[in-house]
Amino acid sequence: MEFVYKCPTEEVTTKLAIKLAKYLGAGDVLLLEGKLGSGKTFFAKGLGKGLEINETIISPTFNIVRCYFKGKVPFYHIDAYRLEGLKQDIGLDEYLESDGIALIEWPEFIDYILPKEYLEIDIEITGPTSRNYRFEAIGKHYEDILEAFNNG
Repeated sequence: MEFVYKCPTEEVTTKLAIKLAKYLGAGDVLLLEGKLGSGKTFFAKGLGKGLEINETIISPTFNIVRCYFKGKVPFYHIDAYRLEGLKQDIGLDEYLESDGIALIEWPEFIDYILPKEYLEIDIEITGPTSRNYRFEAIGKHYEDILEAFNNG
């Protein structure tokens, strides 16, 4: 199952991410894909708002993982960009089987630990602040989330 959402402005993108957060829960995994500068961290900030996280969400590029515990559910923001070619266990799988929501930027670099089911979000740049977001549900649980999200 897949849907595409057109967001002409950053404000609409933030609203989309906040809305998505309402349908997520502990153990959910989101794969966030897009070119450099497409707004992956910006989308993560909107998701954090939807999870009622009051901390500033920043890119975890140099840390690989940023954890936020002061919200409705723990939020694990993972940036796998620097892990390209690294095929060793560094403990990231613990975040994917946890009590929180894991959002992974550059998931192709850690595909060997990804779960069989997830929600994939692909960002396409369509203008200076406009983006298309393609949501694809992999697995029944994520199909149910996407169905509720799309109808909500």
